[in-house]
Amino acid sequence: MSLKLLALGDLHLGRLPSRLPDELQDRAREMGPVGAWRRIVDAAIDERVDAIALAGDVVEDEYDFFEAYRELAAGVERLLDANIRVLGVVGNHDVQVLPRLAEQIEGFELLGRGGEWEQITLVAGSERMTVHGWSFPQRVVRLSPLAEQWFDPGPGPNLGLLHCDCDQTGSAYAPVTTAELQSASLDGWLLGHIHAPDLLSVEHPIGYLGSATGLDSGEPGPRGPWLVTVDGGRIVGIEHWPLAPLHWQRLPVDLTGIESPEDARDRLLAAVNNLDRDLSARSIVPEAAGLRVQFTGRSDLRREVEALFAPEDLAALYVGNSRIHYFVESRRYDLAPTLDMETLAQRGDPPGLLARRLQLLERASDDPERRALIKDAREHLATRGDKPYWRVLGDTTPDDETVATWLREAGLTALDRLLAQQEAAE
Repeated sequence: MSLKLLALGDLHLGRLPSRLPDELQDRAREMGPVGAWRRIVDAAIDERVDAIALAGDVVEDEYDFFEAYRELAAGVERLLDANIRVLGVVGNHDVQVLPRLAEQIEGFELLGRGGEWEQITLVAGSERMTVHGWSFPQRVVRLSPLAEQWFDPGPGPNLGLLHCDCDQTGSAYAPVTTAELQSASLDGWLLGHIHAPDLLSVEHPIGYLGSATGLDSGEPGPRGPWLVTVDGGRIVGIEHWPLAPLHWQRLPVDLTGIESPEDARDRLLAAVNNLDRDLSARSIVPEAAGLRVQFTGRSDLRREVEALFAPEDLAALYVGNSRIHYFVESRRYDLAPTLDMETLAQRGDPPGLLARRLQLLERASDDPERRALIKDAREHLATRGDKPYWRVLGDTTPDDETVATWLREAGLTALDRLLAQQEAAE
């Protein structure tokens, strides 16, 4: 008999997904953490796992006590009835509310109260696993919970369950380093806090579990818990279960070679159909998928395509016999004109200068001239982003590739207009 632990990262009960179209607003709870938790409980019971582990931020904040109590208690009751243990640690979001919920919900095992490491042993037949957990004692923790910590190994593989900020010096959320995790004499680490999942495997059992479901369009890709299997006294499997009811996807659509703007619709539907085949192959399919569509390639029909899609209602795309509700959350037109950029870049006029700048963006990411161009753009953005009226959006600092995309999009728009002005003046 193997031992199975189902581990999940940031659940954030009480939060609703953002950027949903009107057609899905009445199903927002089912699309968000509540729906994800119910799916995870169902899957755990069907798979007959031995325990579920929650790596912190189970609840969004203090004001979601009753929402979290109702859903968490119902799930824990079902799991306990199926002889599945439920354990967890406190994260920075639920430092006040989760300990109180654990006191109210019989059978919920909270590890590491008050910032003191604690361990428990899971048992399934002859198999054993020891889980070491630490919980946030207050919302801000600036010291590493692994500093000067020595672990007393328990039976079977030993795993750490921790909510932390890895390799972020000066973080206020339990900063740790990869070196600390690797030298801690445990067999693996199941981490919470960062919503993007790492590529966990038997060979690399250290990393972030990721969020249980994508909470907004900035959290694309598969989301869900991880199944850790122990057999013969060792970890033999770590498998990601993409159970999230809402899937977010960046969807590039190449329009190179289209002969009319209407062809762009066909290309979009073909891309969605390809995605549908992948998502429909899952054992449990998402209920909805939000798409960030990026039209790419080279075409002189960029403005016509933009005009075609401008009045379109893309809140529901129907493809094949899919049970999944597809909707377009945003559209980007990153189309390059079908011009000989090499020839254009030889010109000494403004379009030639702009063409040379656009060529820089196509170079490798470590090219010094490309990096200098992005650095200048970032400094210019900083002078705008520091305005008081933007601060309500929080930290929205873009990465280099996002800046490059913005520059490319703006540059192509400007190049189109410059060339059109020159043609009109001739």
